[in-house]
Amino acid sequence: MCGIFGYVGGKDSVSILIEGLKKLEYRGYDSAGIATISNKKIHLEKSVGKIADLESIVSSKSRISHIGLGHTRWATHGQPSKENAHPHLDCTGSIALVHNGIIENYEELKRALCAKGHVFRSQTDTEVIVHLIEENIRHGLENAVKLALKKLKGSYAIGVLYKNNPDKIIVARKGSPLVIGIGEKENFISSDIPAMVKYSSRIITLEDGDIATVTKSKVKIFSATKTSIKREETLISWDPISAEKSGYAHFMLKEIHEQPKAIIDTIKDIVDPSKKNIKFKHLNLKEKDISNIKRVVLTACGTSWHSALIGEYYLEYYAKIPSEVEYAAEFRYRMPIVDKNTLVIAISQSGETADTLGAIQEAKKHGAKVISICNVFSSSIVRESDGVIYTMAGPEIGVASTKAFTTQVAVLFLLSIFLGRKKNRLSKAKFLSRLSSLFEIPHKVEQVLASEDKIEKIADKYCNANNALYLGRGEGFPAALEGALKLKEISYVHAEGYPAAEMKHGPIALIDENMPVVVLALAGRRYEKILGNIEEVNARGGRVIALATEGDRLITKKAKDVIFLPKTRETLSAILAVIPLQLLAYYIAIKRGCHVDQPRNLAKSVTVE
Repeated sequence: MCGIFGYVGGKDSVSILIEGLKKLEYRGYDSAGIATISNKKIHLEKSVGKIADLESIVSSKSRISHIGLGHTRWATHGQPSKENAHPHLDCTGSIALVHNGIIENYEELKRALCAKGHVFRSQTDTEVIVHLIEENIRHGLENAVKLALKKLKGSYAIGVLYKNNPDKIIVARKGSPLVIGIGEKENFISSDIPAMVKYSSRIITLEDGDIATVTKSKVKIFSATKTSIKREETLISWDPISAEKSGYAHFMLKEIHEQPKAIIDTIKDIVDPSKKNIKFKHLNLKEKDISNIKRVVLTACGTSWHSALIGEYYLEYYAKIPSEVEYAAEFRYRMPIVDKNTLVIAISQSGETADTLGAIQEAKKHGAKVISICNVFSSSIVRESDGVIYTMAGPEIGVASTKAFTTQVAVLFLLSIFLGRKKNRLSKAKFLSRLSSLFEIPHKVEQVLASEDKIEKIADKYCNANNALYLGRGEGFPAALEGALKLKEISYVHAEGYPAAEMKHGPIALIDENMPVVVLALAGRRYEKILGNIEEVNARGGRVIALATEGDRLITKKAKDVIFLPKTRETLSAILAVIPLQLLAYYIAIKRGCHVDQPRNLAKSVTVE
């Protein structure tokens, strides 16, 4: 969950490292630091807090360096402090190291190293690695790194500098992401692709067990047992502007407004130009595989888990396949009942979510076919899966996921009607009708975004509330969960999403005049039932914010505030409904003075358990 960025070339490394870390700040922002080499010395600068704090420190230095490593931290071992910030040095100050991951046996290693006279300056698990390298540096840097890695248990992505080799960075990974960007007489390393797009579109993704020597003109990849390994370059189509705020106050607001384009791009990548056929480029499911599917298990974490819940409705409604949704962290540590006739769908924006990756590996042990839905090409989850469907959302920098959710739901809708057609459970006419409805969604999302001013005024009314309840039925229930999660993530307001019918089984006790209740009261077969839930809230003095379908006159008599959404197919209503919930959370967070793009204690990609 920490961010690593490195540079070697002919330019000023300090400014490039700071810029790279700014792009990675969504991965961690407890503390930050950089290490550079000049005049045969390692120079270290660290600070607690944001990258801007580190930048103000390094800007006062006049040091010139052409190689360096940077790190932005999300604390796992040891509280945020200057001592615990990376990079870490060995006892002699000759070796600098940055790390993302968790070393599970660090206490045992630390005791052994202390017995040999090593002095530790931090409470981190990371520091043991640099001292292990120091133990064997007489064998050369590459060999010292190899020998150190053999003793580690856990996950890691590391970058290493050595003052006696001022032209190279050694990197390695196991369980934590790391990519290499290829430039002209310069090369880069990074935990994530968005930080790289300004500098390089040619990416090498390291795989578990890989070690690499990176100089300005060459990348050599090897392992603990092999002297050379070939990894293919990937061309990344994201442009640098897509990773900028482009005039918006926050990345989150920009990404909310990018959703119409993200949905269009995702659909166009899957549906052929005639708008009559679905063609998944990398699904890798043969006709026999599809006919053998007897059950689907969707697994994910966080926002992706909410999109999976909607996918469950779609798969059962359109493809008539029994489906269930599993938290990846739970699925991977029990004995799941899956077999060769089970299709496992893993969903992750980043493609690096540790628990989802573990769930994939567990499913494959039992013979299940695994496909992933992901936004990042060549990510770990993509490489572990038998097939993949990409969302074309572009870089998502804001920690609170927005366009990833709506594009995932669009993909799940397309996959469900595709499987329904393949299994002859959806007629051609119904297939085309559903496909046509999806093509209307981007424009309708634009219509919802036009209500932004009204949503901001509603946020004014409720920004001081300390609790909120979100209610929905059918596909509206996962949307309610997602709306509550957004409010919790960025405004620190306690919020719960519930199936509306479950309100009477406990949450109704919380409702009073201080409790805003957001109700998804959209047109459809559950509409009358949801009106009954609104009446129950009103009878207890609760303040109802309703999401309703345009033309609904009755709802204005029952809710304090109403946000109207365009008419659409009932099964697609969740895509439209989540937009005002994202905006409501955003404006409440702004009015409460919260840091929207970097909410406390959270990181964008959860790459550790």
